[in-house]
Amino acid sequence: MIERTEYLEELKRWKDKDLIKVITGIRRCGKSTLFQLFIDYLKSTGISNEQIISINLEDADYNFEDYKQLYDYIKEKIDSKKKYYVFLDEVQNVPMFQKAVDSLYIKKNIDVYITGSNAYLLSGELATLLSGRYIEIKMLPLSFKEYVSAFDDNNYQQLFLNYMKNGGMPGNISILKSNPNDLDKYLDGIFSTIVYKDIMARNNINDKMLLESVLKFIFDSIGSPISTKKISDTLTSKGMSTSNHTVEKYITAFVESFLIYKVERFDVKGKNLLARDYKYYVVDQGLRSYLLGKKADSDMGHILENIVYLELLRRGYRVYVGKVDDLEVDFVAESRDGLKYFQVALTVRDEKVLERELRSLQKTGDHYPKYLLTLDMDLESDYDGITKINVVDWLLQDNK
Repeated sequence: MIERTEYLEELKRWKDKDLIKVITGIRRCGKSTLFQLFIDYLKSTGISNEQIISINLEDADYNFEDYKQLYDYIKEKIDSKKKYYVFLDEVQNVPMFQKAVDSLYIKKNIDVYITGSNAYLLSGELATLLSGRYIEIKMLPLSFKEYVSAFDDNNYQQLFLNYMKNGGMPGNISILKSNPNDLDKYLDGIFSTIVYKDIMARNNINDKMLLESVLKFIFDSIGSPISTKKISDTLTSKGMSTSNHTVEKYITAFVESFLIYKVERFDVKGKNLLARDYKYYVVDQGLRSYLLGKKADSDMGHILENIVYLELLRRGYRVYVGKVDDLEVDFVAESRDGLKYFQVALTVRDEKVLERELRSLQKTGDHYPKYLLTLDMDLESDYDGITKINVVDWLLQDNK
């Protein structure tokens, strides 16, 4: 079991705080494992088994027809004189679950933890009911640093090439160590569950072929600005009947199931968001490789960009694509401390490429930290305040 240290430490920080702890993320990214790691920690501090109530709501043993049955089941197990820790995994499977969660939350001797595989978990009624009373921990597949920790190998460059292709779903690790040929079968299981349960069934979508075609288009266009009209027009030209509205509906469903991330553009000089030409990034390169096949390897630059984007999310930044006059900064990372700028390139050994990649960073007109991340093996260097660093080294560093 890979220690998801950063997520685990975050749960420890919020333990016994008067807030519902909500862990969100794509299916199979490690939410259930995180619960188990945290339960093990609780037991190590002297919490007894009787004080821990853990329910996986995808398990057929727990077939609650509504929130009241779930609430009553838990209520029978608690004693007002003891402190209890309640873990509800994939809680969205219980109709009107938010009422059970709220009823548990208001009991002062219960610390509530829930997970879900859809962003709508924190929208609508739940957000209204629990406004200001929850903390969300957004979980992603393994970072490269976590991925490396699973292997007895310090050839980080080779491991990174594998990571670029296979992604970081935690279940990948044992398969890669035993029978790599089974990886697509494993990823197919994850993909099918997300498509059928989290997207088609929940959104009343019937056309699986069209849905997959839209998703393939987005997966094949990571890091490039695309519009719903461009997707719709392209698919229509290939004989698929669709519309901008349908494409927009599908994209919303992909985002809500954490398959893709929609990234807004930020005017660096005007310090405001721009309302069009969004970019999209995929949650895991392994799922992208599975869906696109050999075609997935044809754009290594944007794959590298995708990995950097996810890492910035892990480090707690709000991430935008930057616009500087007619140039682009790959990522503007915002935190309470201000901004950081990141430009990503496979290599800048060619002097003209180096000049091009530096140009947008040089034109930002401010003194926030600026980084150029590449796969070049040169030592870290500085170009008038712009730090060039090997992306593998950057991924293995602590937050920088």
